Amino acid sequence: MESEELIRHVMAEVMAKLGTNQATPTTSGNTTNSNSTPAGGTVDASSYPLSEKIPDRISSASGKKLSDFSFDKLKSGELTAADFRIAPETLKLQAEVADSVGRESLGRNMRRAAELIKVPDDELLDVYNSLRPYRSTKAELYKIADKLESDYGCTVNAAFIREAADVYEKRGRLKSE
Repeated sequence: MESEELIRHVMAEVMAKLGTNQATPTTSGNTTNSNSTPAGGTVDASSYPLSEKIPDRISSASGKKLSDFSFDKLKSGELTAADFRIAPETLKLQAEVADSVGRESLGRNMRRAAELIKVPDDELLDVYNSLRPYRSTKAELYKIADKLESDYGCTVNAAFIREAADVYEKRGRLKSE
């Protein structure tokens, strides 16, 4: 719940700065209004909150649709913890909303997160710890980036880690070899 509240708070700020719930569609040839988005089309601020405006496009990483979630299904065991992991596509939709209101940095972060959904939690924690200053050599960070790219297709995150390695080198924040 805490993450959902944070997302709602950030998006409320975005909407307040936008000053309206209407936005110009970004998909050429498609028209949207504040209550609809073309199936499979680009979303924008008028599609937010996604769970209310386009619930049919929201699913979990396990493939469950938003409409499949209920307290009764959770109690009965029909839903498991794995069903509550967000799908990469949902994060990409959130990124489109952020981009549509000029929050490109938030959009990039959502896209990076979408890439990392495929990475097992223990490996992700190892990557996080390796990125802390003085924890890794440049070669180790590059090796992590290569693994993320080859094993999980995380091209954006791999580039981010290589860039971090280069910056750490310039700032003297790498582990001594």
